[in-house]
Amino acid sequence: MWSGDELDLDAYLARIEYDVDRDGELAVDLRTLTALHRAHVRAIPFENLDVALGRKVPLDLKTLQGKIVERRRGGYCYEQNSLFAAALERIGFPVAARGARNRSRGTALTPVTHALLVVTVDGGQWLADVGFGWQGPLEPVPLRDGARVEQGGWTFGVDVEDEGIHVLRSLRPRGWTDLYAFAPQSLYPGDFTVMNHYSSSHPLSRFLGQVVAQRPGAGVRRALVRDTLSTVRTDGTAEERKVTVGELAGLLETDFGIELDDEERAGLERLHPTGA
Repeated sequence: MWSGDELDLDAYLARIEYDVDRDGELAVDLRTLTALHRAHVRAIPFENLDVALGRKVPLDLKTLQGKIVERRRGGYCYEQNSLFAAALERIGFPVAARGARNRSRGTALTPVTHALLVVTVDGGQWLADVGFGWQGPLEPVPLRDGARVEQGGWTFGVDVEDEGIHVLRSLRPRGWTDLYAFAPQSLYPGDFTVMNHYSSSHPLSRFLGQVVAQRPGAGVRRALVRDTLSTVRTDGTAEERKVTVGELAGLLETDFGIELDDEERAGLERLHPTGA
């Protein structure tokens, strides 16, 4: 389903800095799933730079390996969760996909544009999502009503609404906040292709025409959107600052681990609100 047999697993593990001696032998169990999820999120940033530059965003595994593993770039949900699904499938995990409505932007009813994974371990289902950016979970979350987990100082929960709709929530200083909601309906790589087409080319997509780079983490989360860098900590403190065009490329590399070539750097600098 996810082309796991085509994955260079050793190269992927090296990219996410998964060390078998330190992190444990790969097995179809919760320990392995958790360690892989945590390592992937730590190593690979969420970013839309190809979309911002007007490039196509292929989801075939060969392209994903070339971009994320070999070139050490990041990606957004379809790219990251497709790659993660291939790795899990290669190891032997049963993996399914879901499509979600983003609720982190307020009360507006958004289309189903986010892609996530559901992984079955020992008969139980776990939400696995390495592609939701700075607000996303660091580790898998139990997919059951009322589940609550703490991960690196951040707390996540799952609730079930009418029609079996699952909601991933995050606990903030002001209370629980919905992140996204999804139906218990399996999606397939072809569905990712359709959703990806909207997100990478539709005029209403928030990914067009601006830089988006995000990174979750234990204790602190960072997001760069257009020219604003936001930092949020587990104690509730937050700060924002403007990023100049001259520091953009350096910031993407140091804070988000995104390595750019000269053409990409020049293109992103032209997108900056202050211009090159």
